Amino acid sequence: PKITETVADPACGTVGFLLSAYEHMKNQSYEISKQDFLKNYAFFGADNTSLVVTMASMNLYLHDIGVNESPIVCQDSLIDKSDKMFDVILANPPFGTRPQGSADVSANRPEFEKTSDNQVNFLQHIMSIVKTGGRVGVVLPDSVLADSGATAKVRKKLLKDFNLHTIIRLPGSIFSPYTSIATNILFFNNERVEDAPDGYSTKETWFYRLDMPDGYKHFSKTKPMKLEHCQPI
Repeated sequence: PKITETVADPACGTVGFLLSAYEHMKNQSYEISKQDFLKNYAFFGADNTSLVVTMASMNLYLHDIGVNESPIVCQDSLIDKSDKMFDVILANPPFGTRPQGSADVSANRPEFEKTSDNQVNFLQHIMSIVKTGGRVGVVLPDSVLADSGATAKVRKKLLKDFNLHTIIRLPGSIFSPYTSIATNILFFNNERVEDAPDGYSTKETWFYRLDMPDGYKHFSKTKPMKLEHCQPI
């Protein structure tokens, strides 16, 4: 992310991604206007749990972000029909199916392919809120890359309307002890690249498998993944 750009996380939790983006951008310029934009207008986050939203807002407040008005809202992103668009989307959305009693996504977002899978609906939502020329980094399970039906239709739309340039395969224990589900980071831009096949924005996709580093049997809270492990990428 570049200072003066907007950054959003539609499933923000306690805003780890947004804070990382802030740390990355804060030293790019010391102009007062750009610093003011960074702290008061650059970020947007959403979560559907009020306590988590409170924690996220306080987390940003302690970093002098959103002091006058928190950029974090309590809402179900999958039924959000606002027209807000963003330059950069960073997200690790919840996997699985919608909780019982949740609002029907397809009824509120008829433009979406109908599915009960959270991860596929979040991918569709993210695709709808990234600006032209914007970039996305999103953590998704293997099912998004392999399932048929509605998932395959969304995957085709992703390849046709966006440049899916990189997929990083993550080790199985990356989110240990919470889950061992196989996950990937998808990086795509809202752009069409030259020489892409007719009707498509994606010309080629680079796959990278992040293997377990030497000396690690698995990641854990006491032995987490570090930035240095991604150096080969």
